[in-house]
Amino acid sequence: MLRRTSSAASSAITLTWWCDSVTTVDRGYPGLELRQLRYFVALAEELHFGRAAAREHIGQSSLSQQLQRLERELDVVLLERTTHQVRLSPAGAVFLIDARQILAHVDRAAISAQRAAAELPSLRVGIVDASYDSMPLILHEVQQLYPELEIHQVEAGVPEQFERLLDGRLDVGIGRATLAPTSVAAELFRLDPLGVLVAEGHHFAELPAVPVGGLATEPLLFAEEARAPEFNQFVIELCHSVGFTPTLYRGTVDSILASVDLVLQGRCVLCAPSSCVPTAAGMVWRPLVDPTSRYPWSLLWRAGESSEHVHALVDCARELSRRHRWLEPIAPVDKLSRS
Repeated sequence: MLRRTSSAASSAITLTWWCDSVTTVDRGYPGLELRQLRYFVALAEELHFGRAAAREHIGQSSLSQQLQRLERELDVVLLERTTHQVRLSPAGAVFLIDARQILAHVDRAAISAQRAAAELPSLRVGIVDASYDSMPLILHEVQQLYPELEIHQVEAGVPEQFERLLDGRLDVGIGRATLAPTSVAAELFRLDPLGVLVAEGHHFAELPAVPVGGLATEPLLFAEEARAPEFNQFVIELCHSVGFTPTLYRGTVDSILASVDLVLQGRCVLCAPSSCVPTAAGMVWRPLVDPTSRYPWSLLWRAGESSEHVHALVDCARELSRRHRWLEPIAPVDKLSRS
């Protein structure tokens, strides 16, 4: 059902999805139709009745009538019209944002229903960053088992993955599970050695491994907090464990790839697990020691999920974890060869 919300401080009307159960009678908007939203969006984008009518394949008079009905239903003026000009009113500008979202949501729902009816299997999988190799390795295994499975990868931070899992826009995610809500199931499948990315000319590059305490004098580049709070906190806690608070570089990045230029210029260093080492020339990765630290990767999915393909993906992750010994103790760093 569509529901109106209003504010005493503003006359603007917004339209939102009302998904929760209600205990009081809600009048709603019984006269509001999806086609009216489409007509309004077309008019708001074209700002011309003739072009909007042609775009929607209806007559100009019918388009004008539908807009008038919509405005009467909402009791607001959405478009200000003169003989020579059409423009959005303040209320119309606000309404346009939510109207587009509602239409996009309806389109997605229709596509999902059509796919389900046609029995076309698909899986929507979250990835933190395209530079990480864990999920691509898992998906390769899944695709071998289900060649017909349509897999959609969505790059999103872990907090956004939680949201997408809960509202159905993702089937499986990946990340550190410490902040997972109770309605999201998680299984640890990889303990990933943590290291530091530096330019070849940096003094860390001459070492087979870098003591965590050595980071105390280096500006650390972090991901945007909204995108990767769990990873940032992991690094900060590691620094605190040896008695210092890291110096943060004055800026953030939203991906490993975006960090390459800053690291190569020697402006900062970047902590990163071994699974996401970029192939950029002039950049090297060294493991962190004293203490050695391993970042925990978990698969994430909706608790109670019955999908065959989701469970197959979890099984593939378990098998890969066993095959590559991702959860087993690792050799001391002094036995590791340099990159």
